[in-house]
Formats: sequence, C-alpha cells, structure tokens
Amino acid sequence: MEVSGGAYGDIMAAHLVKQCTCLLREAARLAPAMAPIGQLRLARVAHKTLTSSATSPSSHFSSSMMKLVDSEKVFTLYPENHIDQLIKKAKRPEELLELLDAGHHLNNNQAALIFIRLSQLLFEKPEDKASLIQDARFQQLLRLLNSQISSVWHGTLPRLLRSLYALGLPETSKELQSVEQEVRWRMRRLKYKHLALLADSCATLSQKQHSKELLAELLMHLERRWTEIEDGRTLVTIMMKVGHLSESLMNRLEDKCLELVEQFGPDELRKVLVVLAAQSRRSVPLLRAVSYHLVQKPFHLTKGKLNFHQTQVCQRLAADLLSLAPNLTSGEVARCAKSFALLKWLNLPLFEAFAQHFLNRAQDIPLPHLCSMLLAFARLNFHPDQEDQFFSLVHEKLGSELAGLEPALQVDLVWALCVLQQAQEAELQTVLHPKFHTQFLGGESQKDQNIFQKLLHINATALLEHPEYSGPLLPASAVAPRLSALDRKVTPLQKELQETLKGLLGSTDRGSLEVATQYGWVLDAEVLLDSDGQFLPLRDFVAPHLAQPIGSQPPPPGAKRLAFLRWEFPNFNNRSKDLLGRFVLARRHILAAGFLIVDVPFYEWLELKSEWQKGAYLKDKIRKAMSEELAK
Repeated sequence: MEVSGGAYGDIMAAHLVKQCTCLLREAARLAPAMAPIGQLRLARVAHKTLTSSATSPSSHFSSSMMKLVDSEKVFTLYPENHIDQLIKKAKRPEELLELLDAGHHLNNNQAALIFIRLSQLLFEKPEDKASLIQDARFQQLLRLLNSQISSVWHGTLPRLLRSLYALGLPETSKELQSVEQEVRWRMRRLKYKHLALLADSCATLSQKQHSKELLAELLMHLERRWTEIEDGRTLVTIMMKVGHLSESLMNRLEDKCLELVEQFGPDELRKVLVVLAAQSRRSVPLLRAVSYHLVQKPFHLTKGKLNFHQTQVCQRLAADLLSLAPNLTSGEVARCAKSFALLKWLNLPLFEAFAQHFLNRAQDIPLPHLCSMLLAFARLNFHPDQEDQFFSLVHEKLGSELAGLEPALQVDLVWALCVLQQAQEAELQTVLHPKFHTQFLGGESQKDQNIFQKLLHINATALLEHPEYSGPLLPASAVAPRLSALDRKVTPLQKELQETLKGLLGSTDRGSLEVATQYGWVLDAEVLLDSDGQFLPLRDFVAPHLAQPIGSQPPPPGAKRLAFLRWEFPNFNNRSKDLLGRFVLARRHILAAGFLIVDVPFYEWLELKSEWQKGAYLKDKIRKAMSEELAK
C-alpha cells in the first residue's frame, strides 16, 4: 500500500507526540515531590505540546517543539542530573560558584542544593563564610533562589534553611526571611523528622529573635503531630535533638517511647537512658520498661552509659563488661568505673579487672583517667587485691604533677587517698599549705563549701592518722564549725533518734545532740560515761574534739566518750550494708579521736515499732559498746 508524503509526515508526527507523552509521564514519575508550581509548569508544557501537534503541520510542529524546549528547559533531564552530580562531588566552594559562570541553567532546587553543599564544605572553615557571603556569585545565587522559592522541594527546604543559618546570613537578609516564611507556609506538609532537625538548628545555630519565633512554631507543630512517629530510631533521635526544648513535647515523646519500646535495640535503649539522665528526668514507667527489656532481650550489651538504679540491669552490665574489660580503653574503663561509683554499685570482680587493666598499662595511662579511677575507688571504699602496686602507680603518676592540677581536683584526689588510707605526707602538705587553702576560706558557693569540708577531713587525717606529720595544718579559726554544718533538713530517722535520745538522757547535762567537731563531722549525739556506766556532765570536762573546748577538767580514769552515728539509706553502697568511703572515713576519724561508736543504721531502726523498743535498742547498743571496750 502506498503512503503519500503528507500522510507519512502525519504518522511521524503522531509517533513523536507519543514519545513526548511517554517522556512527560516518566518525568512526572521521577519527580513526585516537585512543588505545585513545578507541576503546573510541566503540565503547561504538555498542554502546549499536545495542542501544537494537533493543530500544526509537521514542519511547524518541529520548530514549535524546539522553541518550547529551549524556552522551558523541561526536557533536559540528563543535563540536570549532571549538574546534581557536579554539586554533590564539589570539593571547594569555588567549584560550586563556577557553575554560575559556566552558563548552566540552574533550577531553584539545584540552587538550594548548592547552598546545602556550601554549608557542608565550610563547616570546618568558618573563617571563609564572611568572604563567601560578599561574593557577587553568592548574591546572584540568593536572588535566583528567592525568585521562586516555592518551587524548592519539600525535602530540600528544611535542609536549605539549616544551611543558611550555618552560613551565617544576617537576620535582615530578605532571602533568609523568605525561606523562613516558606517553611511556615509548608509546615503541615513537611515530614516530622524534618521539623525536628530544623527545630534543633533554630535552637543551636541562631539565637536571633526571628529564629526563636520560628522555633516556637516548630515546637508547637511537633507537639501536635507526635503520633506520626512510627519507628524507634526516629523517636530516639528526636528525643536527643529537641526533647530538651519543650517539657510538654518531652512528655509526649516519653509516652511514645512506652508504646515503641518493644522495638528498641540495645543502642536505642542506651540512648533513651542517656537522654533521661542528661535532662535529669525520672520517668518511672519508662525506666521500668527499659529495664525489663534490657534484662529480658537476648542481645549482647556493649559499652555504654547508665544513670539510674536497677539491680538486675546493673548485674547484667557488670557481667557483660567483665568479659569486655581486656579490650576496653583506659578512658572507657575510667568512665565505667565513675558511672558505677555514681550508682553506688560495687561489683568486686569487675573493679578488680579495672584495677588490673590500669596495672597492665601503667606506662600509658593518662593522669585524668587515673584520677577518675581513684575517685571512683574512694567513693565505694574499694581496695584492690594488688593494693600496694596500684597505689604505687598512683603516687608515681601524681608525683610532681599534683600541684599543677586544678585546685578543686587536688583536694578531691588527696581526700580520696585519705579515704583509702593511702595519703602521704607530701600530698597532705600540698593542700594544707596556707597559700593553697586560703583561696577556699570564706567561700559562699556550695562548691567552695564542699571543697573546704574535704579540707577539714584531710586536716583531721593528718592530725589523727599521721602522728609523724609535721605540718602545716589548718588554722584554729578555720576548723571552727560553720552554721551550714548544722543547717540541714531533718530526716525522719534523725528526728526519731533525737526524740528517743532526749527521753533516754533525761537532762541536757548528761549529753549533747548535734555535736559539730573540728574534724568536719557532726555527731548525732555525744555522752560521757564513767567506769560504772553512769552518765557524767559533759560540760565539766575537756573536749579536745571541739574547736572551742568548754570544760576544764580531765575526764576521770576509766571514763569513755560515746558518739551516736546515724546511718541513712544513701550512706551505703547499693544493695549492701557496707558504708560508702566518705562515711567509712568519718567512722575512722571518730574512733581515732577517742570515741566509742554507737552505730544506728536505718535497716535496724526500721524494725523498731514502739518507743520502748527504740529506748531499749539504744541502751543495749551502749552496753555492747562498753563491753567490747572492756574486753580489749
């Protein structure tokens, strides 16, 4: 069959229209996230193309198609992909700015990608930002972006604003304000995780008023849309990034955690605990849920952090860390020891492994890591089996470096050595020298008072446990008790003990309550008994443990001073009846000062129900202390 030239041309035109239609359909499939204006432009091109093919001869169709392609630049998919690759692979800001000089036609989304890549390249070179912003090509790029900001894709827009913040555009920049306004308009259409990352940027990268206003709007949307979170990893990331910015948002995120906690792996569980600890939050239902899954799930725990008490979790962590101990770094060992010390959890095999780890790497241990280990041992009153070797390493490392450390750390280290009965004369002299300790005299802050309290304990160690110590010591005016030593909230156990002691003594002459000593410790009560066990009037006799003695007579032969010491639940290691190092030191000092000690631990006192039982308990304690002394 013969086909005329005109008919053949119509057939070829029809084939070309069909190919163009397929190409348009493919373009629409590849860019589903394109903004509405971009879709309108694409639809307008298709409409013009199909209309031209239906109403024009083949020659006119061909020329019209070329003009349309040139004017709209829609069908240049491969060149656009090539530009995207150039943006992605750029190693220097200049390479990105040269894209403008090369005559490339950049659409607004590619302009946004250039800003994002610029912020990444300048992250480690912030000094180059000012010169970049002044570059004429940078300003041209800003104008291009601002001309049709609404065509930037949803996924790119939040990243673009974060990048502009990072690049340091001024608050008055109309382009920056335009992008912020576009974010406000599209906020409901942006993904939840994009809003969260943008809120983090507003909080950290810019403190301007306009960014604070945008942050408030972002947090409001995050609080309203919290149910959109579907996976644990996204939830944990949002908790870490923006949870601290809003109390009500954090409450919602904790509720979501309870819902998704079964999906969490070990890393997510660890991060949740870190977030809660960093924000000082104690969500008991969430902590219980996390604890349950840490214990029940059969995954292998790796190195991490823990900041709340849970017996089974601590046991599991200690067991797993024991097997990992040989492969840990000294920094990881120090942090683990510190974490367990803060939890008041002493696992003897694990801490022995920590001590051995440091002995095996004695020459390579940085001083800060050794300091952390020493403070952890002191808090838990842990003495390693190879005690002599370990403390020889400590003294060798401290040596000439002690005096060069931060003053508060010097006090902490010497105090820790006192707790562990390892302080040497030179170390005591370093912190008791007048040129050193005067900086803490009269300090009003809680930190200064805590440091000075430790200096009193160090001074007491030198007086009571180092008879060969030749000085210097704290002046008499410094060891006088401060009002803050007695100005503390009264605990239920303390109140009950005082009431029972008042009934037992009968008269204020027969004993004293709340006795502040020159050693930095406060006795719950003090009595003086003669050799027959009868109460003597305290105020008549010399009391060397007081900074300002009130009596003048020496106690009669055979008389004994008794100190009542109350031990509360926080004074003990977790799940143990062993006192923490601080209170072991207190007990040693009181004994060295010549007292007999009547211990009143909380777990015994709680068993006493009536006033008669409590009085009988104290009388029995007094008789037992006197009998043990006579037996010596």
